[in-house]
Amino acid sequence: MSDSIQTQSYKTHRIFREFFYFSKMKIFFMIAACLAGAAVNAQFNVSVQSAPSFASAEAILYTLSGSKDVISSRAVKKNNSWTFKVPQAYSGMMKLYFPETNATVNLVSENKNISMKLETTADQITRVIYEDDTNRLMDAVQDKQRKNEVVFQALVQIAEYYRPDSEFGKALVTEIKYLSKDDVIDATKNPFVHYYHTSYNRFLVEQSAKTPPGQKEIADFISNSGGMLETSSLLRPLLVNFLNAGGSAQVDSSVDGLLARLDVESPRGQTVLSELIDLFDVYAMKAQKAKYLSLATNLKCTITDRLAATIKSNKDVEVGAVFPDYQFKAPVNTKARNLHGVQADQKIVVFWSSGCAHCDTELPKILEKYAALKARNIEVIGFALDSDREAYARKSSNYPWINDTELRGWNSSYADTYNVHATPTYFILDAANKIIAKPEHVSDVLQFLNLK
Repeated sequence: MSDSIQTQSYKTHRIFREFFYFSKMKIFFMIAACLAGAAVNAQFNVSVQSAPSFASAEAILYTLSGSKDVISSRAVKKNNSWTFKVPQAYSGMMKLYFPETNATVNLVSENKNISMKLETTADQITRVIYEDDTNRLMDAVQDKQRKNEVVFQALVQIAEYYRPDSEFGKALVTEIKYLSKDDVIDATKNPFVHYYHTSYNRFLVEQSAKTPPGQKEIADFISNSGGMLETSSLLRPLLVNFLNAGGSAQVDSSVDGLLARLDVESPRGQTVLSELIDLFDVYAMKAQKAKYLSLATNLKCTITDRLAATIKSNKDVEVGAVFPDYQFKAPVNTKARNLHGVQADQKIVVFWSSGCAHCDTELPKILEKYAALKARNIEVIGFALDSDREAYARKSSNYPWINDTELRGWNSSYADTYNVHATPTYFILDAANKIIAKPEHVSDVLQFLNLK
């Protein structure tokens, strides 16, 4: 293992992709958990309006456990609006998803009514107008964080080339002063936004002049933080930093110490365990994944839904298991209606995407051997984690094997069904759809099939 968990594998990773965008604050991580002891009178509504031309009819409101989507409510458009009723007290990040257009809107709850309007063009959401105070505040906080991380240093350098009394120089000075000033958020009025802002700045902002938080400080925070940790979107990047702070030689001992401190039988301990299993899976840390997945499987206590889902998703795709079936949506190069309906002595299942550079390197090597594969009655089935129809059509036309996509990117159902965290991901099945190999790279695929 290298010194940084982020350099463990060269695949395009879902978790690394999410963490990268999180660090630049281009999107939220949507993580949520219902607060204990919620009363019926704590219910609040989420109201959304859009233009009549926006094609989506169904909308789904999500909370999350750790980093996993959990459906909170569904609504169908009526009079160009959607209304969701949230029956339990909830403070934290939330997400709206429109399946028909693969559009996502990020929002935050302080357990109060939420209202927003969507501006759209050609079924794409171009602007979200938040009408409630909480989301307007959070939007401003996020905008300032993004500017600080992306453009602040550039503005400081540019200012050196302009007179401070010039119009442009004055504007630069004003913006630099604004970005330099730390926001003071009233914790009594907006406890979650305050928690998120202060915690993010403390643990996840790169500040070269300061010593980054060490493992003990991160572990103290995870252990002692209140219930908003699970709803804040901070847990997964905190765990990445925790592992990196300990170094490559200390992974097992660091994780053992953290889980012992949290109590692996507690809800938080199980959420952290689930997140760590996913991280080890993503970065090809096989020994650690096997160790902590075994720990999870052998727990004798009541298992949370989140950890149970992690155990099941891994069990369903282990070598020797029958690969879960999938009903094709709009497949090409086949008349079969589902994956199990494809008749072949063996099947190579590959999860890829048109924007994946590693896929561009690896899939042509399968193409070179495709005639030899067909001669041995070995079929290739590709599932694309794409959202752009034209990009998918253009790229998939290069590959003569079976291809299908939901055009929902990482919102695609098979990302969770098959425990896919990176592209490309490969499985090799026998004629009965039993998993006989899980190669890491295309060279492993060809070697397993004696085609190198």
